[in-house]
Amino acid sequence: MANQKKKFFSHETLETNIGLLIIASILVVSFAGLVQIVPLYFQHSTTEPTEGVEPYEALQLVGRDIYIREGCVGCHSQQIRMLQSEVQRYGPYSLAGEFVYDHPFLWGSKRTGPDLARVGGRYSDEWHRIHLRNPRDLVPESNMPAYPWLQHNSVEGVDVQGRMRALRAIGVPYTDEQIAQAPEQLQDRTEEDALVMYLQSLGVAGREAAARAVAEGSR
Repeated sequence: MANQKKKFFSHETLETNIGLLIIASILVVSFAGLVQIVPLYFQHSTTEPTEGVEPYEALQLVGRDIYIREGCVGCHSQQIRMLQSEVQRYGPYSLAGEFVYDHPFLWGSKRTGPDLARVGGRYSDEWHRIHLRNPRDLVPESNMPAYPWLQHNSVEGVDVQGRMRALRAIGVPYTDEQIAQAPEQLQDRTEEDALVMYLQSLGVAGREAAARAVAEGSR
């Protein structure tokens, strides 16, 4: 038994050769990843926008950058999973086509605060302003930090046209007219205005399509 030859491709060979184990692991993970990811590039449900979904307007786009800058994605997800409890609380589950124009995606992985995928239109603009300046004024138990400085910072000097051109280069269908008119949307506007506009846009366009998908899936 002791003189038996070891097979080259055996568990024992892999487990006793760390270099070979690493190479084999990389190959397996890479192949599995390709099998899962590549087909998504050919599915209309993941490559084409959900009905009603349009690229962000200039002020919303600036607000999204502020959302990222302030680390909001660290505490708020933007993805409603296909669980009954989530659909009941947040609304129809998220569809891949709702995020076609999102670069980068802000799905998130943590919910210190509630999911924001469909927060648009749920509260008034004034509610959001008060909440951003001091969350405890509306939700006494909230541990969200306050962002009072946003109301004082202007966005007029932001190069939103450069952002829109960059996004167009990777497939977001902004027109020359939209890009040319973008600075007008930022006139006399603050970072707070931009962030509120972004929050009010979340989930609004795709809500009806997602509701239909949920209804069809429950039949």
